[in-house]
Amino acid sequence: MAKSETARRPRTSKKTSSASSAPPRTASAKTEAPYHHGALREALLQAAERVLERDGLSGLTLRAVAREAGVSHAAPTHHFGDLTGLLSELAAVGFRQFNAAMASSCDAATTPMERALARPKAYVAYAQAHPGMYGIMFRTERLDYSRPSLHEAAEASFAGLANAIGMMRQEQISEDSLTLNQGAAIARAWSMVHGFTMLLLDGRLEDIMGRLPEGTTPERLFEAMLTAPMSGKLPGP
Repeated sequence: MAKSETARRPRTSKKTSSASSAPPRTASAKTEAPYHHGALREALLQAAERVLERDGLSGLTLRAVAREAGVSHAAPTHHFGDLTGLLSELAAVGFRQFNAAMASSCDAATTPMERALARPKAYVAYAQAHPGMYGIMFRTERLDYSRPSLHEAAEASFAGLANAIGMMRQEQISEDSLTLNQGAAIARAWSMVHGFTMLLLDGRLEDIMGRLPEGTTPERLFEAMLTAPMSGKLPGP
């Protein structure tokens, strides 16, 4: 009987026992995404933009980007070197998006007035839609402008501004050599648009908006700034 009972008992294979004793995978473990080398760099930049817009600049770290992209924590370092490298490449992406938005807006304009207002309006609209990206584009102390991609994208942005001012003044403006009046016109336009944008993003226009006629929007205020003639006279000597 002992032999018979032993024969009827199922044998436990060592392989099955070993497999059943293996610790289960935790649900929190994130599987690394299977990117090709070229696609990984783009995926990391997209992940960095998501982290930036969601968590702000303080939350943008190499590890946070790797975690967002679902890759090894060493991947951002391999592609960008350090955080300055990543921020610089991300700012280049921002400038390219920024430039494309303004060019598209200008192309869609059908009247001289629309063309005059298209670029500054697109400037503000981009900053409102992408406040994190817009913020790092002008954080010079955090960026490395010796990186070709950032240098070229920023130069293209300045060229677009200079060209727009040149069309308004009905003259050709060289990007490399400006007269004092040309430089003043560019600086004045940029100061007004950038200044308005920063006040709007920081919520500093609420006091003015509260004093305006009911229903006035920040966009309407900005348009009035762009179209209102300069009044008053400069004091005499």
